[in-house]
Amino acid sequence: MRSRRILAITALLAAAACSSSAGPSPSAPPGGTYQNPVYQSDFPDPAVLRVGSTFQAYATQGNGKNIQTLTSPDLVHWKPGPDALPSVGRWASTGSTWAPEVIELGGHYALYYVAHDDRSGKQCVGLAESNAPAGPFTDSSDQPLVCQSDLGGSIDPDPVRGPDGALYLYWKNDGNCCNQPVRLWGERLESDGRHFVGSAIPLLGNTKTWQGRLLEAPEMVAHSGLWTLFYSANDYASDHYAIGYASCRGPLGPCVDAAGPVVSSDPVAAGPGHCFVLQLPHGGWWMLFHAWPPDAIGSTYPGRLLWLEPVSWQGSRPVVSKPDSRPQPLPR
Repeated sequence: MRSRRILAITALLAAAACSSSAGPSPSAPPGGTYQNPVYQSDFPDPAVLRVGSTFQAYATQGNGKNIQTLTSPDLVHWKPGPDALPSVGRWASTGSTWAPEVIELGGHYALYYVAHDDRSGKQCVGLAESNAPAGPFTDSSDQPLVCQSDLGGSIDPDPVRGPDGALYLYWKNDGNCCNQPVRLWGERLESDGRHFVGSAIPLLGNTKTWQGRLLEAPEMVAHSGLWTLFYSANDYASDHYAIGYASCRGPLGPCVDAAGPVVSSDPVAAGPGHCFVLQLPHGGWWMLFHAWPPDAIGSTYPGRLLWLEPVSWQGSRPVVSKPDSRPQPLPR
């Protein structure tokens, strides 16, 4: 996530919007395959929760909803759902509700989201809860859960349960809003998901040339005894935006940044970012992310579309297929 600067679209693009519709590609791919993008409407900053045989997806505000939702049986065929957060917490104002992620906690669900904190005037992280994965979620707090107002605010929450059952929350301080340093942070959560253990640890900063002014959207993944911190960097409304990663010794670092991005723009997808990585029951790893159509970067329509690509591992190094719109095998 980042400031909601939306670029003007051309009259030609607006005309195209009137004649287009969301959903799968008009020409169905061959049996046993799928084609990207897997959802052809604006669905930025995606996150996914597997509930039984269903995948529940969440995204930044849009289509009249504070938090957009989708459901799918296979990560490929998606159906729009209700607003997961009809009302933000009392501490917040509507209009800038970003980057939600949900985790299951002992039979109920915790939604970590970003909204405008009225007291500080910054974007901050809130917590809402529900008995159902699609919501409605309710934030009963009078204040945000995380709000580094002296560092520009806090955005892009990522709740993670480690292999030992310990809970962690990762986020970004929004320093690029106001000439402050930008870092990714992590802190251990108590089992209720509402309180922290210890103190916040800075894990990574924007030290690489390709990252530009910022990095954001932390996505920590535990695999085979290793920890990998994915993130996005550079200007989200450009084709410079890309997905990078760092290898970490543990859930709270230290982390060593890779030399360059693992997913970047190509002829079919521009500015890929804000990824979510998950492992399926049969062992396969997959990454969902948003990307602009190359001829509509920064547009309101169609906006940032949902992409799905396979992931493999070489030790702590992730190998992600570049954005590919050709038919490829269905997730397993």
